[in-house]
Amino acid sequence: MNIVIIGGTGLIGKQVVKLLSQAGHAVTAAAPSNGVNAVTGEGLDQALAGAQVVVDVTNSPSFEDEAVMHFFRASTQNLLAASERAGVRHFVALSVVGSERVPDSGYFRAKVAQEALIKAGPVPYTLVRATQFFEFLMSVAQVGTVGNTVPMPPAPLQPIAAADVAAALAEVAMQAPLNGTCEVAGPEAVPLDALIRRVLQARQDPREVVSDVNAMYFGTRIDERSLVPGPGARIAPTTLAQWLANGS
Repeated sequence: MNIVIIGGTGLIGKQVVKLLSQAGHAVTAAAPSNGVNAVTGEGLDQALAGAQVVVDVTNSPSFEDEAVMHFFRASTQNLLAASERAGVRHFVALSVVGSERVPDSGYFRAKVAQEALIKAGPVPYTLVRATQFFEFLMSVAQVGTVGNTVPMPPAPLQPIAAADVAAALAEVAMQAPLNGTCEVAGPEAVPLDALIRRVLQARQDPREVVSDVNAMYFGTRIDERSLVPGPGARIAPTTLAQWLANGS
């Protein structure tokens, strides 16, 4: 198949490109660095010419409420319109588990808006909702740091390795569209405070993690159901211990 990865030079995108290329598909990595800008529409028609499948793994460079909403609305509208013109048969998009359960977050509201556009759009689709990536846990700690402490809520997360997210996306891209949503998560649900403590200890980081039910996750409160997958989620193989042992 002819497959175009929008955001194909990023953390997830470059791994999806590699996996689909190894599976024998003709794969194009599209990104602003090679003249394809989903937000402005620049280069989309040329990049999608002849494409059968489009995989959107783009992410907003800004998480500020208005900026992130503009990014996902504009990019998704442009991608869907260009995909329809190109006769794309399957539009795959990466989203986030639990987005609708964290309405106080501008980022999650933008992901919900993105999903709504895809569901109402003209192209058969599959939404792949993933939990938080292991690769971003240090950023969670950094944002939450106050002095030498890291207040974190005990709400559970079920994080996943980026490589496992890429594998799920590559598999979905080679299948028929669901016209629905599937979830992918790591193998362990761990309270966020304990999770960050494990990561900091593995990094020999001296900051102290403090459990606090009122602590924020990127500026918003989360509870025991906010960011964990539902029944039937695809469970990825890589544990946090394995990921840390690999020096990631």
